[in-house]
Amino acid sequence: MQRAFRQTGEWHIPRYDEAARTIARLAASGLEPIITRFIPDPAENGSWSSYYDRWHSMRLDPDDPIWDIELPGIEATGSVDLPTFSKWGQELAERIPVGEEIILTGVATDCCILATALGAADAGRYVTVVGDACAGQSDAAHDQALSLLELLSPMINVVNSDTVPR
Repeated sequence: MQRAFRQTGEWHIPRYDEAARTIARLAASGLEPIITRFIPDPAENGSWSSYYDRWHSMRLDPDDPIWDIELPGIEATGSVDLPTFSKWGQELAERIPVGEEIILTGVATDCCILATALGAADAGRYVTVVGDACAGQSDAAHDQALSLLELLSPMINVVNSDTVPR
């Protein structure tokens, strides 16, 4: 939930604000968020260089304010920052034991949510994706990503925010 996806531009997510409101409501109900951020690696190793050739306007310094969290109602401190689509890695693995659940919300459903869900499931965590607390590059891309994730039940479950246990 970063400025890069909220503001107008190449990575704009049209339903960002809708997802942000749902995430804020979930956080207000007692769920404690772990904030994650996509932060580019200036080295652009391997295929990342070609990726940024396509998205040249996003070839920005990791400290650029475009990477700041924009999630009204939630204070973003101590984020997990990675230069990859998936935010699953050592830091989240240490916080969420094998066999436990991670609840995913955010953007983009068809990129970071999809990649993180797959990584966490591969690592033996149960994944719950809150569909209405996510948004994609388009409604079609969002729906397609959720449909793919639903195929992996019971490792990955897709739910609506009103069914998330608090």
